[in-house]
Amino acid sequence: MGNRNFKNAEQVMKYFREIAAIPHGSYNIDAISDYLVDFANKHGLEVVQDELKNVIIKKPASAGYENEPVLIIQGHMDMVAVCDNTAEKDMTKDGLDLAEEDGFLYAKGTSLGADDGIAIAYALAALEDDTIAHPALEVIFTVNEETGLEGAQGIDLTHISGKRLLNIDSEDEGIFTVSCAGGVRVHTAIKGKMKEITAPVVFLSLDGLLGGHSGSEIHKKRANGAHLLARILFHLDEEGYDLRLISMAAGDKDNAIPTGGSAEFAVMNLEDADEFISCAERFNDKLNEEFKGIEDDILITIGIQFPEEVMAYTEEDTENFLEYIDNEPDGVIDMCPDIDMVETSLNLGVMKLDAEGLNCQFALRSSVKNSLETLKKRVASITANYGGEASFHGEYPGWEYLSVSPFRDKMVKVYKDLYGKEPVIEGIHAGLECGFFCEKIEGLEAVSIGPDLQNVHTTKERLNLASMERVWEYLQALLAAKDA
Repeated sequence: MGNRNFKNAEQVMKYFREIAAIPHGSYNIDAISDYLVDFANKHGLEVVQDELKNVIIKKPASAGYENEPVLIIQGHMDMVAVCDNTAEKDMTKDGLDLAEEDGFLYAKGTSLGADDGIAIAYALAALEDDTIAHPALEVIFTVNEETGLEGAQGIDLTHISGKRLLNIDSEDEGIFTVSCAGGVRVHTAIKGKMKEITAPVVFLSLDGLLGGHSGSEIHKKRANGAHLLARILFHLDEEGYDLRLISMAAGDKDNAIPTGGSAEFAVMNLEDADEFISCAERFNDKLNEEFKGIEDDILITIGIQFPEEVMAYTEEDTENFLEYIDNEPDGVIDMCPDIDMVETSLNLGVMKLDAEGLNCQFALRSSVKNSLETLKKRVASITANYGGEASFHGEYPGWEYLSVSPFRDKMVKVYKDLYGKEPVIEGIHAGLECGFFCEKIEGLEAVSIGPDLQNVHTTKERLNLASMERVWEYLQALLAAKDA
């Protein structure tokens, strides 16, 4: 483009750091929502905060842009708040400890929340600066996206006039997302009976898995901590050890692939502790060989206490729980027949066995509505076969590709003029809020963009700072570009 005199990204980073200092995990969004309202009031902008704590901020067009189409900029204010075992942090109360290394921004011991804090930072920087040319802006910040797009589902958009939506919730620079899968969350529960026994008690932990986003990274064949934990216990049982489960746990969020798990169980016939540990170590080696090139750091750790009086599940219930986890489908179910993209998938994100029984939380996704319904029935049927019940909640619609979109064409032209190449246009398997917005606003054209992010929803999350700056440059160019 002729004018490349863009604002640098200092203000974007200023706002991202302010956001990072405010705890804003899902369902803990009051403070971040009020922060956005305060921002609007301080800058004399029209603002609405609804009962759900969604926030809408409006800014009139710059001089000369009054007749340009209104642009909706949208992102969500909640993050997947996870921390590793070394982080002494209460993410419901504490802010993040940001750091930079090799051109990447990260948070020490926790997730970063660039998904989707960077959208908030971009939008606030654009709203603040009166020297950036732009059409009328309607900026929408939604709540609890990570728990089922709840803010987008419940928001009232009747007072929104824009028909063009720029969603900033994608993770790859240069890729314009133009469609996404729909999905639903599933909770399953299976009861059992515990009785008091006296036997050696084993504490087993599984660590070192990569995990990742259950939509955008489900095709990478990474191990699921819950399923792998069940496999390990099955292997020990098949080796002749008589197990009785006491407790199990894996995963924190249904939309994140579990990075490990743990189990406590009694072994009725454990006589040689060293041989038991060796058995687990041999299987550990086998798993690392099986997942070579995908998972290279699988680690099984064993601790044994002799003997203990404990409450443990019966042999029948132990077998029932493990078979159930093993038999529920995992990962990619179907690929799209026409393009190289996942069509249907399932992720067991949270598994917990305690005195109340076995409770599991799944994230189901599909770009084909009938396939999603079929998968729902399959999960419910398998659960029923093992004596449990399944409940469904948080269902959200897919976002259909538009064959004709002048807004998308404009975005492509701006990108090509700026960088001398065209962006990639694609759909994704992860859920985006655009589906709800397209349902609520007739004739809406939507595109999703974002800077390069790595390992979102995990403590390894990283934001590429150079990419962040380029996307800010592109956003300014898009705002300044007039319709032909």
